[in-house]
Amino acid sequence: MVSVITKSFGLEYIETAEDIVSETFLAALDSWPYRGRPANPTAWLYTVAKNKMKNYLARHKNYAHKVSTLSTSFDLSNDLEIDFSEKNITDSQLLMLFAVCHPSITPKAQICLALRVLGGLGLSEIADAFLSNKENIHKTLQRAKAKLNTANIKIEMPNDADINHRLGTVTQAIYLIFSEGYYSESHQSIIRKELCVEALNLTYLLLTNPKTNNHATNALMSLMCFQSSRLEARQSINGSIVLYDDQDRKLWDTEFIEKGFYYLQQASQWEITSNYYIEASIAYWHTVENSHRDKWVSILKLYDVLILTNDSPIVALNRIWAFSKVHGNVSAIAEVEKLDLINNHFYHLLLANLYKSIDIKTSIDYLIKAMHHCKTNKEKEMIQNQILELNGRLFLSLTNNF
Repeated sequence: MVSVITKSFGLEYIETAEDIVSETFLAALDSWPYRGRPANPTAWLYTVAKNKMKNYLARHKNYAHKVSTLSTSFDLSNDLEIDFSEKNITDSQLLMLFAVCHPSITPKAQICLALRVLGGLGLSEIADAFLSNKENIHKTLQRAKAKLNTANIKIEMPNDADINHRLGTVTQAIYLIFSEGYYSESHQSIIRKELCVEALNLTYLLLTNPKTNNHATNALMSLMCFQSSRLEARQSINGSIVLYDDQDRKLWDTEFIEKGFYYLQQASQWEITSNYYIEASIAYWHTVENSHRDKWVSILKLYDVLILTNDSPIVALNRIWAFSKVHGNVSAIAEVEKLDLINNHFYHLLLANLYKSIDIKTSIDYLIKAMHHCKTNKEKEMIQNQILELNGRLFLSLTNNF
């Protein structure tokens, strides 16, 4: 809805569009619980948004006059219509992707805008993605919007010479939207399926356009399909996270796995190799049965390649998890300790898992440290349950010794 309204009136009024859409959903929250859900909720939202836009234009005659002199693409009369057709929504979102990811603003600002406008992420969620705070992200967004306004950026597809360069920022923003949905550290629900769906939809938009259907977008879609196949198995009934080794494979979505493999094959048609392709290949191997003799060796080799271009803490820790499957927990512990990521709760969780079969007390100590650094209550609840389980095993061990 923000994309459609902004496309109609220009990037100068992106905040107006955001305000109108926010007011529209607040109106639904005020009305639907008491008057009942309308027969067509989507049409209701579109109608309310259109009416609010008409009211805005009526209240801001100077604005309306200014717009009427700049554009003839819409009618400012009482018959103002905003096109919420499926095709225009698709077109508007694709064009907005490139508009907010314009090189006139910094790459960080581009991604922040995409996360905010197209992903619907809050300031705190974006701040977590950039290891920043809400105030800094707010300033970044305001400066970016002002810059796009003064630069008179149009909502249009970039030319052929620029599209590949600009596509990199677009895919990175989509990847971050999916990552926030797949594992959220800024929301009480660890998994946010609506963000995963949004990222999949945005990537599909890129794939439907010949200019943006390339190696990276196919590889990104493949990665997200493989990861999405395990969403139902990653969360228990009470909302806590279920680790990979404990997941019920019957809950894995085979259709998503098949789609992931299809897009991986599509991506392989290009001679280049991206990080998304390597990550998608790793995700593919995770769908393979543990009994496959090449599984963990292949995953480790892929992580060895990935870490050369992406040495983030998460990649490093995931690599060591695969390393433990190939070389054993004792060797893996030595590798983890080299990283010294003492403020990262995944670091302590990995050590706790590796020590579980070696020294239960040490494993518990690391779980306590992990709980101190994690942010969500659901995650703390999961760690607390692990501590209780290990304390029970430790008590039985001590009892048996006597």
